[in-house]
Amino acid sequence: MASSGAGHEIMAGAMSGAETVSNIIAHYRVRADAGSIKDRAQKIAVEQSVEMPLAGVRDPLILADIVGKVRAISQGADGCFDVTIELCARTVGEDAGQLVNILFGNTSMHDDISLQDASIPPALLAALGGPNHGLDGLRKLAGAGRRAMTCSALKPQGMSSRQLASLAFEFAKGGADFIKDDHGLADQDYSPFEERVAACASAMREASRATGRLTHYVPSLWGSFEEIDRRLAFAASEGLRVAMLAPAIIGASNVVALKRKHPGFCFFAHPSFTGGARISPPLYARLHRLFGADAVIFATFGGRFGYSQATCRAIADASREPLGDLLPAAPVPAGGLTLRRVAETLNFYGQDTMLLIGGDLLLAEHDRIAEETRAFVRAVEDFSYR
Repeated sequence: MASSGAGHEIMAGAMSGAETVSNIIAHYRVRADAGSIKDRAQKIAVEQSVEMPLAGVRDPLILADIVGKVRAISQGADGCFDVTIELCARTVGEDAGQLVNILFGNTSMHDDISLQDASIPPALLAALGGPNHGLDGLRKLAGAGRRAMTCSALKPQGMSSRQLASLAFEFAKGGADFIKDDHGLADQDYSPFEERVAACASAMREASRATGRLTHYVPSLWGSFEEIDRRLAFAASEGLRVAMLAPAIIGASNVVALKRKHPGFCFFAHPSFTGGARISPPLYARLHRLFGADAVIFATFGGRFGYSQATCRAIADASREPLGDLLPAAPVPAGGLTLRRVAETLNFYGQDTMLLIGGDLLLAEHDRIAEETRAFVRAVEDFSYR
């Protein structure tokens, strides 16, 4: 759970151990002045629970059990206020989308409020279930033992299925554990989903005959639940075991439903659109793991995006730290990672991770991509952790 930050606590409500276990504890950061913060906090608690004037709530049980409760307010070092609110877990109804709604639905429309963290009670953790396979399941699939895993990406947009399969073949010859679609690949006319999947799966089988090991191709899945469901079935018919979803776009409830319907698959969660709402990246990582992600992709520090080392550490921790009975997921730092930064990145995240290098490997000429990938794989396999 995130710290409420340095500062003076100006209000706190009593919270028993039983309440902590059974309900959701949500942490918000609010830009407000000291004279209005108590009122703002109370309005968040009401908005995220009953969404109406409390004077109109006449049932004492609803007032006692359903209406959100402000549990603490403290002033942070950044001049904002950190607000802790208890929300009734029964209002979620064991639905992943409703959990996101209860945490930050209407309140996300206030541009001076962000959702920083949330503690989910054990019963709800168990109901949503987390990953089917997790970090160790991915390692077993890749035959990676206890080392960090490797991944690359097929890009750029606009390549034909044949071209993408040829690129996948080179990555696989180099020994990468996983090769994922660029998240922008869907069902475009230049690379239709079924054509691309069949070609890339065939390339993986061909490469395995040369290398003696199978690299796993990870197609990107988009569309309605029914479309994704059909595409997963097609991927399974081609012998694939891993696929990638973007939970913030296709919907949390769909991720849980797909995970349950296709238990043999491992799922990568892509972070696309997670910057579209003011929810902290570490909380997104925890939620994606809760919904069923076996691997959580995120933008690492020092790349194309502006995350700090502290934020990246928190994302990795949220992916694999103890969380009820949920399996740990593999944190997948990406977003501009380069071959020269492999040692730095492994020192920072440790061996319980998967490194994703895409564009940097593609700087090489096509006939050298396998060689560059091999250098990446060797750098990971031979790394000595400090």
